[in-house]
Amino acid sequence: MGSRRRKPIQRHGPQRTPRAFGQLMSLAGIAVAVLLVSTMGVAAFVVTHLAGTAAANSVALDDPGELPPDIGAYEGGFNVLLTGLDKCEKDVAHLFGKRCSDKEQSGKLNDVNLLVHVSNDPRRVTVVSFPRDMMVAQPECTDENGTVHGKTSRAAMNQAYGRGGLNCVARTVAELSGQKVTFAASLTFGGVIEITNAIGGVEVCLAKPIDDPNTNLHLTAGTHSLKGLDALNFLRTRHGLVGGSDLSRIGNQQQYMSSLVRKVTSAEVLGNVGTLLHLAQIGVQRSELSDNLNPMRIAQVGLALKDVPPSDYVFLQYPVFDDPSNKSRVIPDEVSAEAMWTAIAENRPLQVTHQRGAQEGVVDAPGQTTAPTAPATPTPGATDGAVDLPPNVKGQNADARTCSNGNGR
Repeated sequence: MGSRRRKPIQRHGPQRTPRAFGQLMSLAGIAVAVLLVSTMGVAAFVVTHLAGTAAANSVALDDPGELPPDIGAYEGGFNVLLTGLDKCEKDVAHLFGKRCSDKEQSGKLNDVNLLVHVSNDPRRVTVVSFPRDMMVAQPECTDENGTVHGKTSRAAMNQAYGRGGLNCVARTVAELSGQKVTFAASLTFGGVIEITNAIGGVEVCLAKPIDDPNTNLHLTAGTHSLKGLDALNFLRTRHGLVGGSDLSRIGNQQQYMSSLVRKVTSAEVLGNVGTLLHLAQIGVQRSELSDNLNPMRIAQVGLALKDVPPSDYVFLQYPVFDDPSNKSRVIPDEVSAEAMWTAIAENRPLQVTHQRGAQEGVVDAPGQTTAPTAPATPTPGATDGAVDLPPNVKGQNADARTCSNGNGR
């Protein structure tokens, strides 16, 4: 792949493609795993063997800000945009049948969008999921064919990539959130299968069975260790969950992602250099990276994350209301969102106050009867005391245990 030319900013016209299967988890898992490679003393391998691939798959961002020589020099921390695409790669297309038959439409929708905020001192990681069906304003963008898509006050979040590639997604997220996107990466279908196989599976909990013929996922209630295609189908499912919506799926994905963080940060993964190298290869080869996210910068981010405990990883859903003009869409809850961003910027422990309803994608696991709680003792160096998030901000931290609210009996 080293002979490939550097890609221009990817841009496409809005298209309909197969729905996303939850690249969320592979994005976070690959990011954490790849970045942690540096802590094993193999950064030289990443630089010499993967730098060419990373450069070939790079995309320029309009306004990533000035890059200091070291990650620690970012005042207030930094943000990484992780985007999952419905792209049918040749080596996995046979797993999806007719879903991958339309070659013109594959890979045009950014159906998973995460803004990962890494704070400075103390280090905390907050991952905010932006619902794909949220109607938002989007900037003027130009697609790969040179077609200009004018600024719009109302478009689905998952249309941004089709309007102008990864850079257009970054600009849309930045304008909506008011947060600067420092780095960005997009990933494709194959990463989920490869990452879960590489780490030996991820444990998930089902409060009720999942029966979803759309993804061919049929799981009994209880605990399962999923990898490969089974993990992929678990992340894709929404019809297999109570509620059957994309918001239900986000909650289910956060359960998986919390378990994934616990697994990736364990000695089982971090102590296996071969596994880390494999994860690094998956992350770079299955990714499209912003051109400022080179392997050495990835190694720096890894060093920034290596000592963050699972209790300081918090997964949140951007708050929304139902769209009064379209019941299948949602619109931003700007007041709750502003309070959420303010709390994140203060770098205090975050207290999720949202109480899960019966129609949500997950329920509390046995023994956990409340929403995820912040640590009782503030981390030294932080502003004292936890901050309560608005009730409309859903989420959990990686220490919280939840179970899928399946549609079966």
